[in-house]
Amino acid sequence: MPALLACFEAECRATYPITEVIYSCPRCGGLLEVVYPDLALDAAELKRTWRQRRMDNRPLEQSGVWRYRELIGFLDDYRQVVSLREGNTPLLDAPRAAGYGGLRRLTFKHQGFNPTGSFKDNGMTCGVAQARRLGMRRVACVSTGNTSASMTAYAAAAGLQPVIFIPHGNISYGKLAQALEYGAQTLQVEANFDQILALVRQLADRLGIYLLNSINPFRIEGQKSIIIEMMDQRDWAPPDWIALPGGNLGNTSAFGKALRELRVQGFIDRMPRLAVIQAEGAAPFYDFMRHPRPGAFQPVTAPDTLATAIRIGDPVSWPKAWREVADSGGLVEKVTEREIADAKAQIGLCGIGCEPASAATLAGIRKLTAAGVIKRDDDVVAVLTGNLLKDPDYVYRYHTGQLATAAGVRIEGKYQNCPIVAPNDPDRIAALLGNT
Repeated sequence: MPALLACFEAECRATYPITEVIYSCPRCGGLLEVVYPDLALDAAELKRTWRQRRMDNRPLEQSGVWRYRELIGFLDDYRQVVSLREGNTPLLDAPRAAGYGGLRRLTFKHQGFNPTGSFKDNGMTCGVAQARRLGMRRVACVSTGNTSASMTAYAAAAGLQPVIFIPHGNISYGKLAQALEYGAQTLQVEANFDQILALVRQLADRLGIYLLNSINPFRIEGQKSIIIEMMDQRDWAPPDWIALPGGNLGNTSAFGKALRELRVQGFIDRMPRLAVIQAEGAAPFYDFMRHPRPGAFQPVTAPDTLATAIRIGDPVSWPKAWREVADSGGLVEKVTEREIADAKAQIGLCGIGCEPASAATLAGIRKLTAAGVIKRDDDVVAVLTGNLLKDPDYVYRYHTGQLATAAGVRIEGKYQNCPIVAPNDPDRIAALLGNT
């Protein structure tokens, strides 16, 4: 049996053809996922095949997503694929950040090395391929920045018309600039992310637009490749923990799904634990996971964090994320704006730049090691989701003492590196540099 769309809810599990343009279960309203009922892979053989494909110059093999297509097997015609050589992101050792986080060793999986600078590219190549397969002409997303940049790039490469909806005045220009440059029709709506997503879900069917937010199950399939590539890079030795930021929780859903499938198919012999880190002002999943039970999830109506990529109060993927965190024996933590900002500066001192939301991982690790939850000798991989230049204003304001919340609360960073105004005088500059 080929791939199917299946309702995620255990009491329903209704299935639908992979070619139906649906984002939630028509029967019960639950989230959908792509399933492969008859999947049976030869793990040993595929490990060799995937490694060999790295040396193949054909576009499909050069993609860090489609290289692993046997585990992302929803397409029947790979001519629909548009690739910008997404994936292929490095594992970076960060000794200084490890010490800050209370660990002997810490590795970053840096998704900011993607073509548009964030992990969204891993999912978007799959979402756009499905849009082409369905014959769609327009695609849309609601975005605080990264999704719009990625979707617009892939839509442009595919010859599709991109439409993006963003919260008015609530987006990093480093991200908005990409969407404008790639030709998106851009609507700045006077509402927050969650309100706009509800609006766009109504408009999608009416206007024949294919929606490419993380509610789209094909996006999740692409984001699985982050974990598949990570395990390949580690020669299939799972870490003890994988830490990641928690916003709309699509990555949490994708990571857990990838790990379960890899274990079932014999690629790995155990499951790492997922540590999902949210910003204190946008932490509904953290609040829920303290006492999780059906019907208890409460959105945050006015999410507030300078880490715009995770400023989401009503994450659509929370039911999937709940299962994946629980199945992995993982947990959810929250961190303050100051903790995020200082952790980001420490990552920078490793020569590794990232956007603010990414730094929530290190801030959360530091908190969890201090509490004894993560042990000093544990093997930990932290996922950095976006590039430093996604939000350069944040960096400048932090290092010059100007970083403040929307309410005007100043964040006094511990690791500021303020530029110095110097005269045009070699002796005085030498004195400033301590070289007298």
